Amino acid sequence: MVISNLIGGLGNQMFQYAAGKALSLEHGVDLRLDISEFANYELHQGFELERVFNCKTEIATEADVRKILGWQFSSGLRRIMLRPSVAPLRRTGFVVEPHYRYWSGIGKTPRDCYLVGYWQSEKYFQDVAPVIRADFTFKSPLISRNADIAEQMSQVSAISLHVRRGDYANNPNTTATHGLCSLAYYQGAIQYIAERVEQPVFFIFSDDVVWVKENLKMNFPCQYVDHNREAESYNDMRLMSLCQHHIIANSSFSWWGAWLNQSPEKIVIAPERWFNQSSNDTRDLLPDSWVKL
Repeated sequence: MVISNLIGGLGNQMFQYAAGKALSLEHGVDLRLDISEFANYELHQGFELERVFNCKTEIATEADVRKILGWQFSSGLRRIMLRPSVAPLRRTGFVVEPHYRYWSGIGKTPRDCYLVGYWQSEKYFQDVAPVIRADFTFKSPLISRNADIAEQMSQVSAISLHVRRGDYANNPNTTATHGLCSLAYYQGAIQYIAERVEQPVFFIFSDDVVWVKENLKMNFPCQYVDHNREAESYNDMRLMSLCQHHIIANSSFSWWGAWLNQSPEKIVIAPERWFNQSSNDTRDLLPDSWVKL
């Protein structure tokens, strides 16, 4: 079996699932998900894949994980074994993402393996993209206000624009690492779209719409979407995916909102600088067809 260790918000969980699913298909084995780290996890909405999507989520048992990790199974030992300095001591099936860019060595892992990492590149699953898209179809129907917005999107040249602030703006450590997309980035992206799309209508998604209204000036029709909160926040990703084109933030959430749009004609604009202060090599994070500004 392939076991994917899951942690983080919905976008991170999707990357971890997609990489694990692609590898399990390549190896011809089952995919199971280790969600044990969510037991004491207080950020975001906890484990969401099973609730949100139509993907098969077989949860790994303690025995499943122990079978692969053996004496390195305990949480304390696992944390130690994540250190690069002890990589040679890891069991053969204990697979830790060695760096942020795409790692071609993932295809050489054993059939029984335990994956730890973020795996944030389409290259991990692009060969089985139709399967991943099917797994990430939304479970529940659109209703009420979201259904109305979806109908409006279908009638216009809809552009999703995501401004992520929240912890990126309010937590000094998070701000130092991730940074915030500048107003110049959004203004440049809006201009890029306006030069290529007739009569664009912008649907603006943000966890701080007040700030956006005060600071991001729009000369085009726009609608602010900020009613999907907490357990319903995934609906923002769904609505993003229904737009024709996308301006994303440095966020895996809007990355997936854009990727789930299957149109070959879509324009996706993404920030070239994904992190503020980081040694992470992001060359494989954004698909080649996306525009980097």
